[in-house]
This record gives sequence, C-alpha cells and structure tokens, in this order.
Amino acid sequence: METTMHAVRGHRRGGPEVLAYETAPRPVPGDGEVLVGVRSAAITPGELAWDATWTDSLEPGGRPRLPAVPAKELAGVVVEGPGTGDEVFGLIPFTRDGAAAEFTAVPAAVLAPKPAGLTFDEAAALSLAGLTAWQGLVRHGGLTKGGRVLVHGAAGGVGSLAVQVAAALDAEVVATAGADQLDFVRELGAARAVDYRAERFEDVAGDVDVVLDTVGGDVQQRSWQVLRDGGVLVSIVSPPEPPRQDGPRGAFFVVEPDREGLTELARLADTGRLTVPVDQVVPLSGTAAAYAALDHHGRRGKIVLRVS
Repeated sequence: METTMHAVRGHRRGGPEVLAYETAPRPVPGDGEVLVGVRSAAITPGELAWDATWTDSLEPGGRPRLPAVPAKELAGVVVEGPGTGDEVFGLIPFTRDGAAAEFTAVPAAVLAPKPAGLTFDEAAALSLAGLTAWQGLVRHGGLTKGGRVLVHGAAGGVGSLAVQVAAALDAEVVATAGADQLDFVRELGAARAVDYRAERFEDVAGDVDVVLDTVGGDVQQRSWQVLRDGGVLVSIVSPPEPPRQDGPRGAFFVVEPDREGLTELARLADTGRLTVPVDQVVPLSGTAAAYAALDHHGRRGKIVLRVS
C-alpha cells in the first residue's frame, strides 16, 4: 500500500501564500474513522483565518497543528474502514486536517451517502454551505412551511442554498444580490430579488419570520426593521444585538458537522428541490490561487478543488 500522497499543506499560519502542493504522509484512520479517497473538496472565504484551521481549538490559544491541510468540505469514496466502496460527502470537524489531499481520515459519524443526482464537485460544494443554510433557517431560525424569509447575499455559496432550502419549505423568499445576479436568484426560488445597490430591502420585505444574514455590518442592523414580533435574525457573521428585549431575537452560530442535516439536504437534491451552484473548479495543485480568488465578489456558488 502507498504510504504517501499529494496534498496541499501550510507549514506556518497565513494566507494562500503559505500553502504548498507537496508529497505528504498518507493518513491512517483511527477508531471510529474511515479513510476517504477524496474526489472533490470545496473551500470557504475566511477559512485560512480561522484558529481551528491551524490549531486544535476553535478559539484563540489552541496548540498549533502544523503542517495543516485546509478545505473542510469533501466528497469521495471510502477506501478503508466500514462502508468501503461507498460514495460519501460531509463536513470535516474544523480542528482536523481537511480534504485538500488525495486521502483524508474522517470520523465516520460525520459522513452521509452522496446524493445520487449530484456530481462529486456538487456534493463537496453542498456540505458546509448547505448545512449552514439548513441549520440557520431551520434549527436556529425555526422556519416552518409557509413562512417568510429574507436572505442576504443570496447568490453566494450559503445564500444560494438558503434560498432553495427556504423555497423547498414553501416559504416566501425575498433575496438581496447584485444587479447581475438577480435572475439567477429568482431561478433558485426567490419570489422577489432586490438589487442591494439600487433598492432598500426595507422597502420590499416586511413582516419577515427569519432573516439569514451572510453580510453583517449595516445590513444586519437594518434587518431588524423587517422582522415581525417573534421573528429571528440569524447571522453567520457576527452576533446580532436586538434593539429591544421584547421584539425579534437574534442568533449567531458556527455550522457543525451534521449527518442528519446532510441526509435531509441529499433528499432535497435527489427529489429535484435543490441544485448546487459551482462557480469554478480548479485542480488540487491550484489550491493557493483558488483561496486567493475567494476575495473577489460576484461568485455564483462555491469554488471546488478537483482532487482525482
């Protein structure tokens, strides 16, 4: 058996400039783990700034974990351990090495069967963004069928899936995006698409049950105005501070690995209720440039690394 593989690793903490495509030891799965032959991996803005990417903690002060392999979103085939031969996808715990490698050892409990109707590229792009959308809208936002939702940044990786998840719940979706993305957002299921540069979303949305904030700042603060009493402003950017105690509430969360959520997302994909936008696919050797490209706005969906 081969004992080495190709991988992208950072030997010191930093941005895309510290990432090197190199030969690395092939991981050996431990108890409760499987070895996955990675077909595709997806990457996320800000990932190289996370403490967990480089240490053993989600918070500052953790012990360095170097060299580190980035990219926590994967789709591939189990090559060692229970379920060998199964096609799987999932979100790797943030304090572990990621999927920018030919092989990765992953806790079996965080993986789910890959949706049959999705390619490996699409399945990798679904894991983190899809779970963020699902957990934000359903678990933290309490969205139920027939609700009303405002999604900010609706053309991005998380936003594009949030629009579809909400629409699959028969919610009325208002979505903000750039002018060149409005048709795209409507095709995803938004009842109303708002050009955030030309129109105030407060003039369009009102009596909203859930706001999903992927933007933060002034957009987050203005969003309190459109929520009904009992509504929820859910942010993945920063903790929302409600302007009054007896009105809508705020929720901030960090997405977690979640087999149950993956299974639900796979069901939506396999029944045609969910498509996964992929902005571009790059080879594993182009990982550093792919992370640099995350700084550019105007993407439609995720950037994916084609591993094998």
